[in-house]
Amino acid sequence: MRSHYCGDLRSSHDGETVTLCGWVHRRRDHGGVIFLDLRDRAGLVQVVFDPDTGAAFELADRVRGEYVLRVEGRVRMRDEAVRNGRMVTGDIEVLGKSLEILNTSETPPFELDEFSGAGEEVRLKYRYLDLRRANVLENFRVRSRLTHAVRNYLEEHGFMDVETPILTRATPEGARDYLVPSRTHPGSFFAMPQSPQLFKQLLMVAGFDRYYQIAKCFRDEDLRADRQPEFTQIDIEASFVDEEAIMGIAEGMVRRVFKDLLGIEFGAVPQMTFAEAMKRFGSDKPDLRIPLELIDIADLMEGVEFKVFAGPAKDPKGRVAALKVPKGAELSRSQIDEYTRFVGIYGARGLAYIKVNDLSAGAEGLQSPILKFLTEEAISGILARTGAANGDLIFFGADKAKVVNEALGALRVRLGHDLGLLEADWAPLWVVDFPMFEENDDGSWAALHHPFTMPKCTPEELAANPGAALSKAYDLVLNGTELGGGSIRIFNPAMQRAVFKALGISDEEAAEKFGFLLDALKFGAPPHGGLAFGLDRMVMLMTGSDSIRDVIAFPKTQTAACLMTHAPSPVDNRQLREVGIQVRKADADKA
Repeated sequence: MRSHYCGDLRSSHDGETVTLCGWVHRRRDHGGVIFLDLRDRAGLVQVVFDPDTGAAFELADRVRGEYVLRVEGRVRMRDEAVRNGRMVTGDIEVLGKSLEILNTSETPPFELDEFSGAGEEVRLKYRYLDLRRANVLENFRVRSRLTHAVRNYLEEHGFMDVETPILTRATPEGARDYLVPSRTHPGSFFAMPQSPQLFKQLLMVAGFDRYYQIAKCFRDEDLRADRQPEFTQIDIEASFVDEEAIMGIAEGMVRRVFKDLLGIEFGAVPQMTFAEAMKRFGSDKPDLRIPLELIDIADLMEGVEFKVFAGPAKDPKGRVAALKVPKGAELSRSQIDEYTRFVGIYGARGLAYIKVNDLSAGAEGLQSPILKFLTEEAISGILARTGAANGDLIFFGADKAKVVNEALGALRVRLGHDLGLLEADWAPLWVVDFPMFEENDDGSWAALHHPFTMPKCTPEELAANPGAALSKAYDLVLNGTELGGGSIRIFNPAMQRAVFKALGISDEEAAEKFGFLLDALKFGAPPHGGLAFGLDRMVMLMTGSDSIRDVIAFPKTQTAACLMTHAPSPVDNRQLREVGIQVRKADADKA
């Protein structure tokens, strides 16, 4: 139906007769001459209809925004005075000779340009219209080029594309499964995969050696800006590798795509242990563009009478930390109150601070409601350890270590952005030496990554002290966002049983849930490891988007609903009877 895309026309096409198809982006009538900006996937071009074109001119007079047209005409250069340098097609226009209205359109509920002020709910309800906007479409150009570059890189490095099942069995991987009832096995359920973890390990046992997949994954969990119930990950696994080998492959892939797509070349990617990241930044995915750091001061607070500080300072599971903000004394009381409310989201019960106005004046040069509770020794120790200077502000966190880390870690990032403290555009980092387990409130252990991660110790050492065990795990972090994470996997049945035992998984439960994996490990499983990158997150970062919803064609809301299709939705009783399910009215009302 067409000879060219609208956005591909250039001055080199001058004099050619072309056939174009697209949507009317804008219509203008100037002194009897009708101008149509015709839009397709490639961009815009101006089409001009003069009155002497007869029927075509009459049709052009009838068209409105978002009508679908087929136009035939001749490319010609615009006059110098009316060329548009803001359009790649701005040097030329098409003199329309014939026009066909392929379809009409109602007035869209919002403007289809980059300046649209429509709210997200409206845009998601009419997502097919939102996707017509050039800036939204560009996100998907980047996504397409990214997956193409990833496939090329992995194929070059000997990886084989293998699809793993979508319908599988429920396995505990840290989030809730989406369950699918089976009609042919009444009372039994499939689960949508949270990741292809077990299947890719089985492919290594099968001798596939190097596997990859652009994999759809599903997790029924609380949502945030960078989470969706269904998401896509770049999943890789390789045999006969150690941490450095698989990290090198993954880092090379990220370097390739950032260079090819954005022209960005990363320098050496540093490594940092989990323990150091938590101590300095309160996060296992620190944004290294921000120079602020957390500084431990518990030893300075053990002897003060202020229980808010002294209690956590004496608690083995507590933490007291300071966060110095250069020139932060300029912050107003209302701004500090706003930051206090912000850390409350993370469980902090307050946000103490000291403003350093004049160090030479001693205590008189400091401003804070907590000074009366602190000793002179504690105050001088804080100032010395933080390296405070005139005009600085020091925030404090005192609570359980988890609360302090989350609250001050988030505050550090918020301040970095609010105060314009970022020192670079991109800051990649490998975080390594994660703990194998994290302690639950009841004293039991949970896998920090997943129960198939290889510990850095023997089964006997693991059993003797699970809390001290480190794992052969690694995360690649970029600008405070976890791009991907992985580990060397357990390939020895004895070690796998030891990890299950530490997690409180009995031999019977392990056999019932993971018997197929344990059986496979008996048949010559090779050492292997892998990594999974969040494709949506990577595109979000590369396009500068605020949310992964901006880079997923048909995303869900933060309540895991689709405003366009109204999913999830009830199903009729016949369908429920076929799979042996009865919905209780109380449950339905709650839903």
